[in-house]
Amino acid sequence: MLNYVTSGESHGQYMSAILEGMPSGLQLDFDQLSLDLARRQGGYGRGGRQKIEKDHVAITGGLLKEITTGAPLGFLLTNADFKINEMPELFRPRPGHADLAGALKYQQGIRPVLERASARETVMRVAVGAVCKQFLNQFGIEIVAHVIQIGAAAVKGEVKLTAAQIREKCSASQTYCVCPETEKRMIELIEEARRKKDTLGGKFEVRVMGLLAQILMSMQSIKAVEMGDGIKLGEGFGSEAHDEIFYDSKRGYYRKTNHAGGVEGGMTNGADLVVRATMKPISTLGQPLTSVNMQTKQPEKADFERSDFCAVPAGSVIGEALVAYVIAAAFIEKFGGDSLTEIKANYQNYQKLLRA
Repeated sequence: MLNYVTSGESHGQYMSAILEGMPSGLQLDFDQLSLDLARRQGGYGRGGRQKIEKDHVAITGGLLKEITTGAPLGFLLTNADFKINEMPELFRPRPGHADLAGALKYQQGIRPVLERASARETVMRVAVGAVCKQFLNQFGIEIVAHVIQIGAAAVKGEVKLTAAQIREKCSASQTYCVCPETEKRMIELIEEARRKKDTLGGKFEVRVMGLLAQILMSMQSIKAVEMGDGIKLGEGFGSEAHDEIFYDSKRGYYRKTNHAGGVEGGMTNGADLVVRATMKPISTLGQPLTSVNMQTKQPEKADFERSDFCAVPAGSVIGEALVAYVIAAAFIEKFGGDSLTEIKANYQNYQKLLRA
């Protein structure tokens, strides 16, 4: 079974991860891994820390000549911004953050809570997801994410593009959005939030192309997760909500629409998997909301830690990585083997079975 665990603090010396269950025989592309880490740091609306850190993850185990051995993969990142004496304790929890609930739960104050609850921890998830994407690419499965909404600025209608087209358009966009006009409005709203010392949330879409039917799926939520048309499916008739089935001797079973987002009855159905996740605005505000000093119990403004104004573009990269991990885990569970060669043989046999 594929499994990972992360360790390290946001402002600590290191971030690390261990990925278990990756089969032997996968040659890693370190350039692609570095590109995914850079994408996580990018996107319009990011804060000052991204200019300080240039994320580079070293693989500390599980590789021989850049090929996986089947042993656990170790990941290690050194934080350039680590300053052991500049981590003051905080007493005014930020509304919307884990500060208060975590401080009460673990009885260690706010600092240890925010160090793990910070989005900086996601750098390890992106590194793990980058390896999972490279594994899935061996089977023709592509995963790509793009931003469809920031604040009130949203892409209209369904995005009917290939993975390569989405990737190309996002690479030329500061907000990782495929629509230039929507991107302009997104940037205007982010600038408005910056002037107001406020923050913005939004929504991104992760698409998985090349999945076979029967592979079980799940995904962690942010504040809301939709599959396909999501909540819109509750607004109309069944005749408008479901995807009619067709058959072709070359394509097999297929659908002309994808309202279901590629999932029916808890199983992927062969169509593109479409997952949309909604991010709330960042809870660290330049004009802090009202809170309570946990020492004096008196009302005060919440503490401020260096933050972004909008992290939805970066969130799309993280979502892409998380979906890659979940699918890779399900894929290995279904077609399990110790080596890439064995898994490919199992996969090919399953393809023959479906087309029989």
